[in-house]
Amino acid sequence: MNQLNSKLVIGSEEWFSFPDLGIPAIKARIDSGAKTSSIHAFNIQSFRKDGARWVSFEIHPIQNNRRTVIRCEKPIVDKRTVKSSSGVSETRYVISAPIKVGENIWDIQLTLANRDSMGFRMLLGREAMANRIIVDPSLVCTLGEVTNTMIMNLYGTKESQKSGLKIGLLASNENLYSNKRLLEAGDERGHEMIFLNIKQSYMKLDALDPEVHYRGGKVLNDLDAVITRIRPSVTFYGTALARQFESMGIYTTNSSAAITQSRDKLFSLQLMLKGGINIPTTGFAKSPIDTNDLIEMVDGAPLIVKLLEGTQGRGVVLAETKKAAESVINAFKSLKANLLVQQFIKEANGKDLRCFVIDGKVVASIERTAAPGEFRANIHQGGSASIVKITREERVLAVKAAKILGLQVAGVDIIRSKSGPLLLEVNSSPGLEGIETATGKDIAGMIISSIEKRLKWKRGLYDSKITH
Repeated sequence: MNQLNSKLVIGSEEWFSFPDLGIPAIKARIDSGAKTSSIHAFNIQSFRKDGARWVSFEIHPIQNNRRTVIRCEKPIVDKRTVKSSSGVSETRYVISAPIKVGENIWDIQLTLANRDSMGFRMLLGREAMANRIIVDPSLVCTLGEVTNTMIMNLYGTKESQKSGLKIGLLASNENLYSNKRLLEAGDERGHEMIFLNIKQSYMKLDALDPEVHYRGGKVLNDLDAVITRIRPSVTFYGTALARQFESMGIYTTNSSAAITQSRDKLFSLQLMLKGGINIPTTGFAKSPIDTNDLIEMVDGAPLIVKLLEGTQGRGVVLAETKKAAESVINAFKSLKANLLVQQFIKEANGKDLRCFVIDGKVVASIERTAAPGEFRANIHQGGSASIVKITREERVLAVKAAKILGLQVAGVDIIRSKSGPLLLEVNSSPGLEGIETATGKDIAGMIISSIEKRLKWKRGLYDSKITH
Protein backbone atom coordinates (compact mmCIF):
# COMPACT_ATOMS: atom_id res chain seq x y z
CA MET A 1 0.00 0.00 0.00
CA ASN A 2 2.87 2.36 0.82
CA GLN A 3 4.40 1.55 -2.58
CA LEU A 4 1.11 2.48 -4.28
CA ASN A 5 0.87 5.71 -2.29
CA SER A 6 4.35 6.71 -3.50
CA LYS A 7 3.27 6.56 -7.13
CA LEU A 8 1.79 9.47 -9.05
CA VAL A 9 -1.83 9.11 -10.23
CA ILE A 10 -2.52 10.58 -13.66
CA GLY A 11 -5.45 10.52 -16.08
CA SER A 12 -5.91 9.44 -19.69
CA GLU A 13 -4.72 12.86 -20.95
CA GLU A 14 -2.04 15.01 -19.32
CA TRP A 15 0.21 18.02 -19.91
CA PHE A 16 3.96 17.42 -19.64
CA SER A 17 7.09 19.40 -20.41
CA PHE A 18 10.58 18.61 -21.75
CA PRO A 19 13.01 21.26 -20.44
CA ASP A 20 15.94 19.75 -22.35
CA LEU A 21 14.04 20.01 -25.67
CA GLY A 22 12.72 23.50 -24.99
CA ILE A 23 9.11 22.30 -24.78
CA PRO A 24 7.34 24.01 -21.84
CA ALA A 25 3.99 22.26 -22.46
CA ILE A 26 2.79 19.37 -24.62
CA LYS A 27 -0.43 17.39 -24.24
CA ALA A 28 -0.11 13.61 -24.29
CA ARG A 29 -2.39 10.63 -24.52
CA ILE A 30 -1.58 8.04 -21.86
CA ASP A 31 -1.46 4.53 -23.35
CA SER A 32 -0.34 1.66 -21.14
CA GLY A 33 -0.92 -0.65 -24.12
CA ALA A 34 2.02 0.95 -25.94
CA LYS A 35 5.50 -0.03 -24.82
CA THR A 36 7.47 3.03 -25.99
CA SER A 37 6.52 6.69 -25.80
CA SER A 38 6.33 8.77 -28.98
CA ILE A 39 6.57 12.46 -29.79
CA HIS A 40 5.58 14.35 -32.94
CA ALA A 41 8.56 15.07 -35.20
CA PHE A 42 9.15 15.99 -38.84
CA ASN A 43 12.08 17.03 -41.07
CA ILE A 44 14.02 14.24 -39.35
CA GLN A 45 17.70 14.03 -40.42
CA SER A 46 20.51 11.88 -39.02
CA PHE A 47 24.10 13.14 -38.86
CA ARG A 48 27.42 12.52 -37.09
CA LYS A 49 28.70 14.65 -34.22
CA ASP A 50 31.98 13.91 -32.40
CA GLY A 51 31.93 10.43 -33.90
CA ALA A 52 28.42 9.62 -32.60
CA ARG A 53 25.09 9.30 -34.46
CA TRP A 54 22.74 12.23 -33.81
CA VAL A 55 19.35 13.22 -35.18
CA SER A 56 17.91 16.67 -35.86
CA PHE A 57 14.16 17.16 -36.01
CA GLU A 58 11.42 19.74 -35.71
CA ILE A 59 8.33 19.60 -33.48
CA HIS A 60 4.95 21.30 -33.59
CA PRO A 61 4.24 21.02 -29.84
CA ILE A 62 0.72 22.47 -29.98
CA GLN A 63 -2.11 20.43 -31.46
CA ASN A 64 -3.72 21.99 -34.58
CA ASN A 65 -1.00 24.64 -34.70
CA ARG A 66 1.78 24.31 -37.26
CA ARG A 67 3.10 27.85 -36.87
CA THR A 68 5.01 27.19 -33.67
CA VAL A 69 8.09 25.10 -34.44
CA ILE A 70 10.78 23.82 -32.07
CA ARG A 71 14.00 22.55 -33.65
CA CYS A 72 15.96 19.95 -31.66
CA GLU A 73 19.12 17.84 -31.87
CA LYS A 74 19.71 14.68 -29.82
CA PRO A 75 21.97 11.60 -29.82
CA ILE A 76 20.33 8.51 -31.36
CA VAL A 77 19.67 5.83 -28.74
CA ASP A 78 18.18 3.22 -31.08
CA LYS A 79 16.20 2.57 -34.30
CA ARG A 80 13.00 0.53 -34.06
CA THR A 81 10.39 -0.73 -36.51
CA VAL A 82 6.97 0.29 -35.23
CA LYS A 83 3.51 -0.49 -36.65
CA SER A 84 1.07 2.37 -36.06
CA SER A 85 -2.63 1.98 -35.26
CA SER A 86 -3.37 2.69 -38.94
CA GLY A 87 -1.27 -0.34 -39.94
CA VAL A 88 1.66 1.61 -41.38
CA SER A 89 5.07 0.12 -40.49
CA GLU A 90 7.97 2.54 -40.17
CA THR A 91 11.49 2.62 -38.78
CA ARG A 92 11.77 5.31 -36.12
CA TYR A 93 14.72 6.91 -34.40
CA VAL A 94 14.71 6.68 -30.59
CA ILE A 95 16.07 9.47 -28.37
CA SER A 96 16.27 9.96 -24.60
CA ALA A 97 15.12 13.14 -22.86
CA PRO A 98 14.09 14.18 -19.32
CA ILE A 99 10.32 14.57 -18.92
CA LYS A 100 8.77 16.79 -16.27
CA VAL A 101 5.60 15.29 -14.77
CA GLY A 102 4.23 17.72 -12.22
CA GLU A 103 7.25 18.44 -10.01
CA ASN A 104 9.02 15.17 -10.90
CA ILE A 105 11.68 14.75 -13.59
CA TRP A 106 13.17 11.55 -15.05
CA ASP A 107 14.61 10.36 -18.37
CA ILE A 108 12.40 8.53 -20.85
CA GLN A 109 12.88 7.14 -24.35
CA LEU A 110 10.87 8.65 -27.21
CA THR A 111 10.38 7.45 -30.79
CA LEU A 112 10.23 10.24 -33.37
CA ALA A 113 7.11 10.00 -35.55
CA ASN A 114 4.88 12.28 -37.59
CA ARG A 115 1.69 12.46 -35.52
CA ASP A 116 -0.14 15.06 -37.63
CA SER A 117 -3.01 12.66 -38.30
CA MET A 118 -3.34 11.69 -34.63
CA GLY A 119 -5.21 13.38 -31.80
CA PHE A 120 -2.17 14.20 -29.62
CA ARG A 121 1.36 15.45 -30.27
CA MET A 122 2.68 12.88 -27.78
CA LEU A 123 1.92 9.39 -26.50
CA LEU A 124 3.19 8.21 -23.10
CA GLY A 125 3.84 4.45 -23.04
CA ARG A 126 4.24 2.02 -20.17
CA GLU A 127 8.08 1.96 -20.16
CA ALA A 128 8.14 5.63 -19.17
CA MET A 129 5.59 5.02 -16.40
CA ALA A 130 7.16 1.90 -14.82
CA ASN A 131 7.33 2.07 -10.99
CA ARG A 132 6.39 5.75 -11.03
CA ILE A 133 2.84 6.21 -12.30
CA ILE A 134 -0.67 4.76 -11.85
CA VAL A 135 -3.22 5.56 -14.57
CA ASP A 136 -6.85 6.25 -13.72
CA PRO A 137 -8.62 6.34 -17.14
CA SER A 138 -11.62 8.17 -15.63
CA LEU A 139 -9.46 11.23 -14.89
CA VAL A 140 -8.17 13.94 -17.25
CA CYS A 141 -5.41 16.52 -16.67
CA THR A 142 -4.81 15.73 -12.98
CA LEU A 143 -1.55 17.69 -13.16
CA GLY A 144 -3.37 20.84 -14.24
CA GLU A 145 -4.88 22.24 -17.42
CA VAL A 146 -2.90 24.51 -19.77
CA THR A 147 -5.15 27.14 -21.35
CA ASN A 148 -4.73 28.77 -24.75
CA THR A 149 -3.64 31.99 -23.03
CA MET A 150 -0.98 30.08 -21.11
CA ILE A 151 0.18 28.41 -24.34
CA MET A 152 0.53 31.80 -26.03
CA ASN A 153 2.57 33.11 -23.08
CA LEU A 154 4.77 29.99 -22.94
CA TYR A 155 5.55 29.89 -26.65
CA GLY A 156 5.10 33.53 -27.55
CA THR A 157 2.70 32.54 -30.30
CA LYS A 158 0.57 35.01 -32.22
CA GLU A 159 -1.81 34.91 -35.11
CA SER A 160 -0.07 35.16 -38.47
CA GLN A 161 -1.04 38.05 -40.69
CA LYS A 162 -2.44 37.03 -44.04
CA SER A 163 -0.01 39.04 -46.16
CA GLY A 164 0.72 36.25 -48.62
CA LEU A 165 -0.96 34.75 -51.65
CA LYS A 166 -4.60 33.91 -52.15
CA ILE A 167 -4.70 30.20 -52.94
CA GLY A 168 -7.73 28.08 -53.78
CA LEU A 169 -7.85 24.33 -53.18
CA LEU A 170 -10.12 22.75 -55.82
CA ALA A 171 -11.24 19.39 -54.42
CA SER A 172 -14.27 17.44 -53.19
CA ASN A 173 -13.81 16.79 -49.46
CA GLU A 174 -12.47 19.48 -47.12
CA ASN A 175 -12.04 16.97 -44.28
CA LEU A 176 -9.75 14.62 -46.21
CA TYR A 177 -6.29 14.42 -44.57
CA SER A 178 -4.46 15.63 -47.70
CA ASN A 179 -6.74 18.64 -48.13
CA LYS A 180 -6.61 19.60 -44.46
CA ARG A 181 -2.81 19.43 -44.55
CA LEU A 182 -2.58 21.66 -47.63
CA LEU A 183 -4.92 24.24 -46.09
CA GLU A 184 -2.86 24.18 -42.85
CA ALA A 185 0.46 24.39 -44.68
CA GLY A 186 -0.66 27.42 -46.68
CA ASP A 187 -2.18 29.09 -43.63
CA GLU A 188 0.98 28.68 -41.54
CA ARG A 189 2.94 30.46 -44.27
CA GLY A 190 0.64 33.46 -44.15
CA HIS A 191 -1.40 32.71 -47.27
CA GLU A 192 -5.15 33.06 -47.53
CA MET A 193 -6.40 29.54 -48.18
CA ILE A 194 -9.86 28.93 -49.65
CA PHE A 195 -11.43 25.49 -50.07
CA LEU A 196 -13.41 25.23 -53.30
CA ASN A 197 -15.81 22.31 -53.56
CA ILE A 198 -15.82 21.25 -57.22
CA LYS A 199 -19.57 20.59 -57.25
CA GLN A 200 -20.33 24.04 -55.82
CA SER A 201 -18.19 25.93 -58.35
CA TYR A 202 -19.48 27.12 -61.71
CA MET A 203 -18.20 29.28 -64.54
CA LYS A 204 -19.01 32.04 -66.97
CA LEU A 205 -17.59 31.54 -70.47
CA ASP A 206 -16.87 34.92 -72.01
CA ALA A 207 -14.06 35.98 -74.34
CA LEU A 208 -13.53 39.32 -72.60
CA ASP A 209 -14.57 38.57 -69.03
CA PRO A 210 -14.31 34.88 -68.07
CA GLU A 211 -15.25 34.09 -64.46
CA VAL A 212 -15.50 31.29 -61.93
CA HIS A 213 -18.23 31.64 -59.32
CA TYR A 214 -18.66 29.85 -56.01
CA ARG A 215 -21.85 29.05 -54.08
CA GLY A 216 -23.88 32.18 -53.44
CA GLY A 217 -22.41 33.99 -56.46
CA LYS A 218 -18.95 34.78 -55.06
CA VAL A 219 -16.57 35.58 -57.95
CA LEU A 220 -13.14 33.90 -57.72
CA ASN A 221 -11.18 36.00 -60.21
CA ASP A 222 -8.71 37.34 -57.61
CA LEU A 223 -6.97 34.05 -56.81
CA ASP A 224 -3.20 33.84 -57.29
CA ALA A 225 -3.11 30.06 -57.62
CA VAL A 226 -5.31 26.97 -57.49
CA ILE A 227 -4.21 23.59 -56.14
CA THR A 228 -6.00 21.04 -58.32
CA ARG A 229 -6.90 17.84 -56.45
CA ILE A 230 -9.60 16.34 -58.64
CA ARG A 231 -10.96 12.90 -57.80
CA PRO A 232 -11.53 10.49 -60.73
CA SER A 233 -15.33 10.55 -60.45
CA VAL A 234 -15.43 14.31 -61.22
CA THR A 235 -12.56 14.49 -63.72
CA PHE A 236 -14.66 15.94 -66.54
CA TYR A 237 -16.12 18.84 -64.55
CA GLY A 238 -13.04 19.36 -62.39
CA THR A 239 -10.71 19.73 -65.37
CA ALA A 240 -13.23 22.08 -67.02
CA LEU A 241 -12.96 24.33 -63.94
CA ALA A 242 -9.17 24.07 -64.03
CA ARG A 243 -9.19 25.14 -67.70
CA GLN A 244 -11.35 28.10 -66.78
CA PHE A 245 -8.90 29.24 -64.11
CA GLU A 246 -6.04 28.81 -66.60
CA SER A 247 -7.88 30.93 -69.17
CA MET A 248 -8.10 33.66 -66.51
CA GLY A 249 -4.32 33.60 -66.03
CA ILE A 250 -4.47 31.86 -62.64
CA TYR A 251 -1.69 29.32 -61.98
CA THR A 252 -2.80 25.72 -61.37
CA THR A 253 -0.46 23.19 -59.71
CA ASN A 254 -1.48 20.49 -62.18
CA SER A 255 -2.95 21.72 -65.43
CA SER A 256 -6.24 20.46 -66.84
CA ALA A 257 -4.42 18.85 -69.79
CA ALA A 258 -1.95 17.03 -67.51
CA ILE A 259 -4.73 15.69 -65.27
CA THR A 260 -6.79 14.54 -68.27
CA GLN A 261 -3.80 12.64 -69.69
CA SER A 262 -3.00 11.00 -66.36
CA ARG A 263 -6.60 9.81 -65.88
CA ASP A 264 -6.65 7.95 -69.21
CA LYS A 265 -4.62 4.89 -68.15
CA LEU A 266 -4.31 3.49 -71.67
CA PHE A 267 -3.24 6.81 -73.21
CA SER A 268 -0.81 7.55 -70.37
CA LEU A 269 0.86 4.13 -70.79
CA GLN A 270 1.16 4.74 -74.53
CA LEU A 271 2.81 8.09 -73.79
CA MET A 272 5.22 6.39 -71.37
CA LEU A 273 6.29 3.83 -73.96
CA LYS A 274 6.77 6.59 -76.53
CA GLY A 275 8.93 8.40 -73.96
CA GLY A 276 11.13 5.36 -73.44
CA ILE A 277 9.74 4.25 -70.06
CA ASN A 278 9.31 0.53 -69.43
CA ILE A 279 5.96 -0.83 -68.22
CA PRO A 280 4.69 -4.37 -67.51
CA THR A 281 3.56 -5.95 -70.80
CA THR A 282 -0.03 -4.79 -71.27
CA GLY A 283 -2.92 -5.79 -73.54
CA PHE A 284 -6.15 -4.01 -74.44
CA ALA A 285 -9.13 -5.29 -76.42
CA LYS A 286 -12.82 -4.57 -76.86
CA SER A 287 -14.24 -7.84 -78.17
CA PRO A 288 -14.61 -11.01 -76.01
CA ILE A 289 -13.54 -12.99 -79.11
CA ASP A 290 -9.97 -11.76 -78.50
CA THR A 291 -9.76 -12.88 -74.87
CA ASN A 292 -7.45 -15.88 -75.41
CA ASP A 293 -4.99 -13.94 -77.55
CA LEU A 294 -5.07 -11.10 -74.98
CA ILE A 295 -4.08 -13.53 -72.22
CA GLU A 296 -1.20 -14.91 -74.27
CA MET A 297 0.00 -11.39 -75.05
CA VAL A 298 1.00 -10.92 -71.41
CA ASP A 299 2.65 -14.36 -71.05
CA GLY A 300 -0.50 -16.05 -69.73
CA ALA A 301 -1.74 -16.46 -66.18
CA PRO A 302 -1.27 -15.35 -63.53
CA LEU A 303 -2.07 -11.87 -64.79
CA ILE A 304 -3.60 -8.58 -63.65
CA VAL A 305 -6.93 -7.21 -64.92
CA LYS A 306 -7.40 -3.46 -64.43
CA LEU A 307 -10.44 -1.29 -65.01
CA LEU A 308 -9.38 1.89 -66.80
CA GLU A 309 -11.54 3.95 -64.43
CA GLY A 310 -10.29 2.27 -61.22
CA THR A 311 -8.49 4.17 -58.44
CA GLN A 312 -6.66 3.45 -55.17
CA GLY A 313 -6.47 -0.25 -56.01
CA ARG A 314 -10.18 -0.67 -56.72
CA GLY A 315 -10.99 -2.39 -60.00
CA VAL A 316 -7.73 -4.39 -59.96
CA VAL A 317 -8.00 -8.20 -59.97
CA LEU A 318 -5.37 -10.96 -59.92
CA ALA A 319 -6.36 -13.91 -62.11
CA GLU A 320 -4.20 -16.87 -61.07
CA THR A 321 -5.27 -19.31 -63.81
CA LYS A 322 -6.19 -19.02 -67.47
CA LYS A 323 -9.76 -20.07 -66.72
CA ALA A 324 -10.07 -17.43 -63.99
CA ALA A 325 -8.60 -14.81 -66.35
CA GLU A 326 -11.15 -15.66 -69.07
CA SER A 327 -14.01 -15.41 -66.56
CA VAL A 328 -12.90 -12.05 -65.15
CA ILE A 329 -12.17 -10.48 -68.54
CA ASN A 330 -15.44 -11.61 -70.09
CA ALA A 331 -17.44 -10.57 -66.99
CA PHE A 332 -15.99 -7.06 -67.16
CA LYS A 333 -16.58 -6.88 -70.92
CA SER A 334 -20.20 -7.94 -70.50
CA LEU A 335 -20.61 -4.86 -68.30
CA LYS A 336 -19.16 -2.78 -71.16
CA ALA A 337 -16.22 -1.84 -68.92
CA ASN A 338 -12.91 -0.76 -70.46
CA LEU A 339 -10.03 -2.80 -69.05
CA LEU A 340 -6.33 -3.53 -69.39
CA VAL A 341 -4.72 -6.94 -69.03
CA GLN A 342 -1.24 -6.69 -67.56
CA GLN A 343 1.70 -9.00 -66.91
CA PHE A 344 1.97 -10.16 -63.27
CA ILE A 345 5.43 -9.43 -61.79
CA LYS A 346 5.81 -12.28 -59.32
CA GLU A 347 9.23 -11.22 -58.01
CA ALA A 348 7.81 -7.94 -56.73
CA ASN A 349 6.26 -10.02 -53.92
CA GLY A 350 3.30 -7.69 -53.32
CA LYS A 351 5.47 -4.57 -53.02
CA ASP A 352 5.73 -1.36 -55.01
CA LEU A 353 7.33 2.08 -54.69
CA ARG A 354 5.49 5.39 -54.41
CA CYS A 355 7.72 8.28 -55.45
CA PHE A 356 6.37 11.76 -54.72
CA VAL A 357 7.48 14.23 -57.39
CA ILE A 358 7.23 18.02 -57.04
CA ASP A 359 8.58 20.33 -59.76
CA GLY A 360 10.72 17.66 -61.37
CA LYS A 361 12.27 16.33 -58.17
CA VAL A 362 11.56 13.22 -56.08
CA VAL A 363 11.03 14.73 -52.62
CA ALA A 364 10.03 11.50 -50.82
CA SER A 365 9.65 7.81 -51.51
CA ILE A 366 8.12 4.85 -49.68
CA GLU A 367 7.84 1.13 -50.23
CA ARG A 368 4.27 -0.17 -49.93
CA THR A 369 3.60 -3.77 -48.94
CA ALA A 370 0.35 -5.61 -49.56
CA ALA A 371 -1.79 -6.74 -46.63
CA PRO A 372 -1.73 -10.49 -45.85
CA GLY A 373 -3.70 -12.37 -48.50
CA GLU A 374 -3.57 -9.44 -50.95
CA PHE A 375 -1.37 -9.24 -54.05
CA ARG A 376 -1.31 -5.46 -54.48
CA ALA A 377 0.41 -2.97 -52.18
CA ASN A 378 -2.28 -0.54 -51.03
CA ILE A 379 -2.39 1.26 -47.67
CA HIS A 380 -6.07 2.07 -48.30
CA GLN A 381 -6.80 -1.66 -48.07
CA GLY A 382 -4.75 -2.67 -45.02
CA GLY A 383 -1.26 -2.54 -46.57
CA SER A 384 1.76 -0.95 -44.88
CA ALA A 385 4.36 1.64 -45.88
CA SER A 386 7.98 2.25 -44.92
CA ILE A 387 10.80 4.57 -45.97
CA VAL A 388 12.90 3.22 -48.82
CA LYS A 389 16.06 4.35 -50.59
CA ILE A 390 15.40 4.33 -54.31
CA THR A 391 18.03 3.82 -57.01
CA ARG A 392 19.16 6.49 -59.45
CA GLU A 393 17.36 4.59 -62.24
CA GLU A 394 14.10 4.62 -60.25
CA ARG A 395 14.50 8.33 -59.47
CA VAL A 396 15.08 9.18 -63.14
CA LEU A 397 12.06 7.08 -64.15
CA ALA A 398 9.76 8.84 -61.65
CA VAL A 399 10.85 12.32 -62.72
CA LYS A 400 10.57 11.47 -66.40
CA ALA A 401 7.09 9.95 -66.01
CA ALA A 402 5.76 13.10 -64.29
CA LYS A 403 7.38 15.26 -66.98
CA ILE A 404 5.87 13.25 -69.86
CA LEU A 405 2.37 13.89 -68.46
CA GLY A 406 3.17 17.53 -67.63
CA LEU A 407 2.45 17.08 -63.90
CA GLN A 408 4.06 19.46 -61.39
CA VAL A 409 2.82 17.32 -58.48
CA ALA A 410 2.60 13.56 -58.95
CA GLY A 411 2.65 10.23 -57.18
CA VAL A 412 4.57 7.83 -59.41
CA ASP A 413 4.11 4.12 -58.72
CA ILE A 414 6.98 1.81 -59.68
CA ILE A 415 7.44 -1.95 -59.38
CA ARG A 416 10.80 -3.69 -59.15
CA SER A 417 11.29 -6.55 -61.61
CA LYS A 418 14.14 -8.81 -62.76
CA SER A 419 14.57 -6.59 -65.81
CA GLY A 420 14.66 -3.36 -63.75
CA PRO A 421 12.07 -0.82 -62.56
CA LEU A 422 8.70 -0.77 -64.36
CA LEU A 423 6.13 2.01 -64.25
CA LEU A 424 2.71 1.01 -62.92
CA GLU A 425 0.87 4.34 -63.06
CA VAL A 426 1.06 8.06 -62.29
CA ASN A 427 -1.41 9.72 -59.89
CA SER A 428 -2.20 13.41 -60.44
CA SER A 429 -3.86 13.79 -57.00
CA PRO A 430 -1.59 11.70 -54.76
CA GLY A 431 -2.56 11.29 -51.11
CA LEU A 432 -0.29 12.77 -48.43
CA GLU A 433 -1.15 10.75 -45.33
CA GLY A 434 0.79 7.56 -46.04
CA ILE A 435 3.96 9.26 -47.26
CA GLU A 436 3.99 12.02 -44.61
CA THR A 437 3.39 9.51 -41.83
CA ALA A 438 6.08 7.10 -43.03
CA THR A 439 8.76 9.67 -43.89
CA GLY A 440 8.02 12.46 -41.40
CA LYS A 441 8.39 14.98 -44.24
CA ASP A 442 6.20 18.06 -44.67
CA ILE A 443 5.02 17.24 -48.21
CA ALA A 444 2.11 19.70 -48.00
CA GLY A 445 4.56 22.47 -47.13
CA MET A 446 6.70 21.53 -50.13
CA ILE A 447 3.68 21.88 -52.45
CA ILE A 448 2.97 25.36 -51.06
CA SER A 449 6.67 26.26 -51.42
CA SER A 450 6.57 25.20 -55.08
CA ILE A 451 3.68 27.62 -55.66
CA GLU A 452 5.66 30.39 -53.97
CA LYS A 453 8.62 29.73 -56.27
CA ARG A 454 6.44 29.66 -59.38
CA LEU A 455 4.88 32.99 -58.48
CA LYS A 456 8.20 34.41 -57.18
CA TRP A 457 6.73 35.12 -53.76
CA LYS A 458 9.10 35.40 -50.82
CA ARG A 459 7.97 34.22 -47.42
CA GLY A 460 7.90 36.76 -44.59
CA LEU A 461 9.24 36.19 -41.08
CA TYR A 462 6.06 35.69 -39.14
CA ASP A 463 6.31 32.21 -37.61
CA SER A 464 7.51 31.36 -34.13
CA LYS A 465 10.56 29.12 -34.60
CA ILE A 466 12.78 28.25 -31.67
CA THR A 467 16.01 26.19 -31.87
CA HIS A 468 17.22 23.89 -29.11
